[in-house]
Order: sequence, then structure tokens, then C-alpha cells
Amino acid sequence: MSTNTATPEVDKGLATTYAAETEMSFIDGSKGILEYVGIEIDALARNSSFEEVVSLLWNRRLPTQSELDAFNKKIRAEYDLPDAMWAMIKQVPSSATPMHALRTLVSALAMFDEEADDPSEGANERKSIRLLAKAPTLIAAFDRHRKGQDFVKPDASMNIASNFLTMLNGEKPTDTMQKALDVCLILHADHGLNASTFAGRVTISTLSDMYSAITTAIGTLKGPLHGGANEAVMVMLNEIGEMDRVDQYIKGKLDRKEKIMGFGHRVYKAYDPRATYLKTFTKQLAADTGNQKLYEMSTRIEQIMDEAVAARGIYPNVDFYSATTYASLGLDIDLFTPMFAMSRIAGWAGHCIEHLSDNRLIRPRAAYVGPHEKPYVPMNER
Repeated sequence: MSTNTATPEVDKGLATTYAAETEMSFIDGSKGILEYVGIEIDALARNSSFEEVVSLLWNRRLPTQSELDAFNKKIRAEYDLPDAMWAMIKQVPSSATPMHALRTLVSALAMFDEEADDPSEGANERKSIRLLAKAPTLIAAFDRHRKGQDFVKPDASMNIASNFLTMLNGEKPTDTMQKALDVCLILHADHGLNASTFAGRVTISTLSDMYSAITTAIGTLKGPLHGGANEAVMVMLNEIGEMDRVDQYIKGKLDRKEKIMGFGHRVYKAYDPRATYLKTFTKQLAADTGNQKLYEMSTRIEQIMDEAVAARGIYPNVDFYSATTYASLGLDIDLFTPMFAMSRIAGWAGHCIEHLSDNRLIRPRAAYVGPHEKPYVPMNER
């Protein structure tokens, strides 16, 4: 028997493969461009709100004031959790990592949603709103549970950013803190067909449910090659510790050809457009919250890296300054990736609905590179 063993060309990591069409976000990595539905991310970060950006992504246009008011009302009506979910959070081991807890609790939400398996577009939109609204509650409640603190129930008079920080810290944030988190949520809301978005689209393409798709995406985001970069930046800043140690630390790593966390990106070969305004806003936030040393250390690192590697297209990415932002907001390091997930639910859900509008099961092929025509060897002859 003759077997054709020719191996097809394989695009490892699918870096040059287009697996979907989307109207949600556009990236030009060589020019440092990110647009949501055609609007530059910097303009949205400076002028919009997270809720308005979600509406833009899901509806492919900016809302009118009355439309945004109605959308906000729908989101805020879904902040709270079923009583059984509040009880379930108390049963999660305090030693669990927040991403494990978030993945498990998001999956559990499906059991309390009568529309969980309703595949209609209207039901999927309502489930998307529930997931967007309840994820901040889950994260804040778990963090207070693991610290032995009483829950702070959600407040429907606040936007997502203010409500989350209040539930987390037990007090209302300042205007600067609220705005800083809102900006971070905008910047992380969508980013093309990244690993977690692709994973979510794969799941929904099987005609599974929205909760399963978002759970899949959260599990993918948990990987340190995807969602954990800002945590690693904060670990680096803590290791450096003081301003007078920055040069020695960074230059030493460069001499040893070690990676500097928060620099470089799989897509961007120019300055990450998400980092432009965040850098400016982080300066104000750090000063307001007494974390100016973190910001000054970060800017010195950027100066060293600019001299050393900018010519090779290695610039700060959004994670570099979001680390200082989250630290200034008082977030523990292991909450940084859940913050990413809290925002990216906007993109994940939008992509799932978009995929279902013209669904095709995502089922790529694998190139077999093993042997052929091997005989079966009986057990007593092995």
C-alpha cells in the first residue's frame, strides 16, 4: 500500500492565517494603529466610557444618549448575583487563585440562568449583558472572601468601574481612580483574533452556549503568554524596588539577553497605541495615590529601553503602564489578569455573537508527521 506522506505547510501559531472576519477591531501593528469599529483607541480612551465602548462594539456604531442610558440601565440591573452564587463564593477555597475562581464561578452562573441554552440572538445578547455585569461582582466578592471581609453588594447607581472599586475596597473611589479603571477597561475591551477570543469563537462555533464560550476564553487568558504580562511587570518593579537600582537591573538583563516584561508585542512593531494615553493618565493617578515612585521607575525603564531596542521595534505595550495603574488602585498583583478578563468579556461576547451570525464550525486540520504502515506487535512479542 502506498501512502502519500507529503507534509503540508503548517502555519505554527496561525500567525499568518485569517480564520475569521470581524467588524469590531482593526489592528495595524507596523503603524501602531488600533481601532474599534473604525474609531482610534486613543480617541475612545480620552472621550468615551467603557459602557459606551461596549455598545459600540456590539452594535457597530456609537449609541445616542437615550440608547446609552437604556444600555446602562440593563447592565446595572444585572450587577447582583443569585443568592446561591453568593453562598457558592463562600465555599471557594481562600487559597484559590482569582483566575481559577473566576473561571469556575462564571461557568457556575449558567446553572442559574433560565436562558443558558437558548441559542437565539436576543438571549445571547441578554446573557452577554449578564456576564459583563456580574464578572466584576464575582471578582470583588471572591477577593473579599479570601481576605475574610464581608461582601459589599453592588450599587446600581454607579458605572461598572466605580461599582467594582467600591465592592472591592469597601469605599467609593475618587474620580481619578474611577476614570483610570474605566480607561483600562476601554483599552482592553477587544483586540482582534487574539488567543482567548479565538478560543471563545471555537467554542461557540460548536453551537455551545455563551457561558461555555466565555469560560473557555477565561481559561485561555489565564496562560502567562497571553494575559499575565502586567502581573510580570509588577513583579519586576517590586524586584527593582528603588529608583537608583533601575539602570543596573535593566541593563544587566539586556546584557544577559533576558526579556524585559511589558516590552514588545506579537502584533505591534510600533508604539502600542493603547499605551499612549494610559501613560499620561497613569502619571496623574500615581501622583494622586502616592505611587509616584512606581511611575518614575517605569519611565526610566522606558528611557533605557528606548535607547537600547526601540530601533528594533520593541516598545512598551499596554501591560507596562497598566501594571502601575492597577497597583495605584490598590489591586493585588493576582487581580491584574481578572481585570483584563472583566474588560475583555466585551470583546469575547461580541465576537461570539458575530460568529453565530454566519456560523461555521471551526475545525482546522493537523498535519500528521508520524510513521505509516507499522505492523501491530502482539503483547507477548513486545
